[in-house]
Amino acid sequence: MATFRSVNLFQVNQTWLQFFNSHSPPHLGRLPLSFPSPPQLFSLHSHPHFSFLSTPIFPSRTFSLRFRSKIRRKHCSVAAVMLFPENPVVSDICATALSSGVALSLLQLWVETAKRGLDQKLNRKLVHISIGLAFMLCWPMFSSGYQGAIFASLIPGANVIRMLVLGFGILKDEATLKSMSRYGDYRELLKGPLYYVATITLVCIFYWRTSPISIALICNLCAGDGFADIVGRRFGSEKIFYNENKSLAGSVAMATAGFFASIGYMYYFSSFGYVEASIGMALRFLIVSLASALVESLPISTELDDNLTVPLTSLLVGSLVF
Repeated sequence: MATFRSVNLFQVNQTWLQFFNSHSPPHLGRLPLSFPSPPQLFSLHSHPHFSFLSTPIFPSRTFSLRFRSKIRRKHCSVAAVMLFPENPVVSDICATALSSGVALSLLQLWVETAKRGLDQKLNRKLVHISIGLAFMLCWPMFSSGYQGAIFASLIPGANVIRMLVLGFGILKDEATLKSMSRYGDYRELLKGPLYYVATITLVCIFYWRTSPISIALICNLCAGDGFADIVGRRFGSEKIFYNENKSLAGSVAMATAGFFASIGYMYYFSSFGYVEASIGMALRFLIVSLASALVESLPISTELDDNLTVPLTSLLVGSLVF
C-alpha cells in the first residue's frame, strides 16, 4: 500500500537548499534556491535525488508526498480492454454481440460434429467444457461495475430461456438436443444443461470477474466435470469403493482439470487487475477443486445432477476459503 506523509512546505528554507547543493555531486545538478510563485509547478520528483516520489509537489502550505510501495501490483485499465472506453453502454452492447458470436460459433461447431457422427457423450462433454471457459475469456471486454455484469449475464440468461423452451417441447431443435442430451429426450435439457447456463448467469450477476469464487465455480463445473467424464469413460476401470458409478481416474481428472483451469484463469484475470495471483490463492483453488471432486464422486451426485452439486460445492467451499 502507498503511504502518505504531510509536510509543511515552508519548513524547507534556503539554508537547507544551499547545504544540499554544496554537498551533492556535480553531475546530479542543483535544486532552485527559491520557490516559484503560483500557479507555476515546483516538481521534486523529476530531480535525481527524489526519483522515489511518484507525484509532483504543488506550492501550498500543506501538501502530500506519495511514496511508491515496495509491493508493486500489476494493474491494467479496464478502459484499455473495452471496445469503446468513451461510451460504456455502446461498448457493452458490442461486447455482448461478440461474446454471443463466440458462444454460438462453438455451439454450431459441436452441432456439426454431432451431425458427422462424433460420439454423442464425448460431443456433449466438449460442449460442456468449451462454452463456459470461452465465455469467461470474453469478460474483460465488458465495462467495470454492475452494468458490465448485467450485459454479460444476458448471454447465458438467453440460453436459460432457450433450454426452458426446448425442454418443455415448445420448440424443436434436434441438432441441439443431440449435442446436449444423453438419451435424446427433450426433458433432459431441463436438468443438466439448464443448471449449467443458470449457474453461469448467476455467477455473472452476483460474483463477476473480480471474485475468485467465479473462477473456481466455472472452472470446476466446465473443465473439472467435463474431463472427469471423458477420462473416466476411457480409463475408469477401477471404481471408487463407495460409488460404483464413479471411477478413481475420473475423480483425479476432475480435481486436476478444475485446479489447473482455475490457475490459468487466475493469471488471466490478474493480468487485468481483477484478482491477485498468489500461492495462497492457488492453494485455495486446490481446496475447492478437491472438495468438488469429492462431492462429485458421491452417490448423491448421481441421484441429483453433478451440474448442480459441483457448483453448489464450489460456492460453499469457495465462500469459506476466499
